[in-house]
Amino acid sequence: MADKEKIYTLEQVSEHNTSKDCWLIISGKVYDVTKFLDEHPGGDEVLLSATGKDATDDFEDVGHSTTAKNMMEDYCVGLIDASTIPEKQTYVPPKQPAYNPDKTTEFLVKVLQFLVPLAILGLAIAVRIYTKSNA
Repeated sequence: MADKEKIYTLEQVSEHNTSKDCWLIISGKVYDVTKFLDEHPGGDEVLLSATGKDATDDFEDVGHSTTAKNMMEDYCVGLIDASTIPEKQTYVPPKQPAYNPDKTTEFLVKVLQFLVPLAILGLAIAVRIYTKSNA
């Protein structure tokens, strides 16, 4: 078993991302879960998809049992150098135009964009008909 106090970088851990060599980062520790892939109740794909990043949130979201958490120590190979893990990005919603409850001006502009050309066309046709009938 590897030295449990060894410190790994995210780059080093990320290299172990296959079904023959799978490492995970959970709660600041690095786990070699390669031998556990076939036994994992959620299947190996779940574990493989958590490689190359801090999988703490993924692990906690599932709600693992105390037994599962106790088993983890058997797979621990060291610690992660936290400075190599990028900070989590906070969600910033996209900018949206100001709320306009009555939408009056937008509606008026759209109506005018439609009606003004029609009015000009109608006026042109009326002038054309009027000038032909008086000629």
